[in-house]
Amino acid sequence: MSSVSTCQTEAQGEGLTPTALGALTGETPFLACDTSVAGLQLRELSAHLPGFAIHYAVKCNPTPQVLTALAGKGCRFEVASIGELAMVEAIGTAASEVLFSNPVKPPAAIAEAHRRGLTRFAFDSECEVRKLATHAPGSRVYVRLAVDDTNSRFPLSRKFGADLEEAERLLLLARDLGLVPYGVTFHVGSQCTDPSAWPRAIRRCGDLFEGLSRNGIVLEMLDIGGGFPVEYTEPTPALASIAVAIRAAIDQLPYAPKVLVAEPGRFLAAGCGVMVASVIGLADRADGRWAYLDVGGYHGMMEAVQTGGQWQFPLHTSRPESDSEPHAAFTVTGPTCDASDTLFYGASLPEKLEVGDRVYIGMAGAYSLSYASAFNGFPPPVLVLVDGDRAT
Repeated sequence: MSSVSTCQTEAQGEGLTPTALGALTGETPFLACDTSVAGLQLRELSAHLPGFAIHYAVKCNPTPQVLTALAGKGCRFEVASIGELAMVEAIGTAASEVLFSNPVKPPAAIAEAHRRGLTRFAFDSECEVRKLATHAPGSRVYVRLAVDDTNSRFPLSRKFGADLEEAERLLLLARDLGLVPYGVTFHVGSQCTDPSAWPRAIRRCGDLFEGLSRNGIVLEMLDIGGGFPVEYTEPTPALASIAVAIRAAIDQLPYAPKVLVAEPGRFLAAGCGVMVASVIGLADRADGRWAYLDVGGYHGMMEAVQTGGQWQFPLHTSRPESDSEPHAAFTVTGPTCDASDTLFYGASLPEKLEVGDRVYIGMAGAYSLSYASAFNGFPPPVLVLVDGDRAT
């Protein structure tokens, strides 16, 4: 992201509809962002999970406008680096209110976060426990538990998470090293579509509670992570059904944790952004029609590339839409010289698509600008604010 501008057009107040987006001028690519959507999503999640402290995962969309909008609605934050901690401090959030949930951190980052007043750190290995004891003595620590995340778009438990027996051992070691065994966390994977994933994970946390209680440790915090799904082009489980399953599982725990936490990212940020790109080239090849955009995986659409073009984002264009407008299947690719920089296969776009037409990629507020670079000399998207904060 290189700069920010504010759209002053009649489109303000209309959200991110194709009509509103059609009123925007300026060079592409850019991410049209309505921060009020994040506030509305926060309100919905809080209503379904009463009593939970919501800590937004800053990595999802760290733009100051999104962070400020969420903070204004009472949201807290979860960070993965000192850089992210600086971002939330810059909007007035105290480090003492922040969770450092990255299970593996540079020693210097631990020491600096502790110096700034951050006292709650995640871990999932003995190496990390010993680093925390050395660089953040006396801090409150919570273990990352490995759980089943197979029904998610992006599984995480191969890289992070201790098994049940190891998690118990690590928390006992933490106590021996002068740290405060504070809680347990897990993550069912990004964009999880299995409502039963959360209660299964919470039951494993209950097993951990029982084992630790036999050793005189009562954990204060249960952090259920993120993974709450949002709808792109296919239906997803209702948040209400997920929340009911979560609350029922918590009711079955051996004891009630004093602090309940959720760490959403995509659920809050995805719907607040639409990536606006221009068609820069068209080609008929042996495998069909190709459309080349001025935005690709390296410039904000990395998740489409990571999933091999199988994740279908909502697509619209600046061409007039009508039932009589014929569509065709396109391979949609980015501007770089990297052949793997391809976003969508078989995407339905107007048959008469032309160079200069705009393509609107919906639900692009999450994991887009945070991924964007200037690879191959193409500029990353800028942020364009299309509406004020109207959430209540």
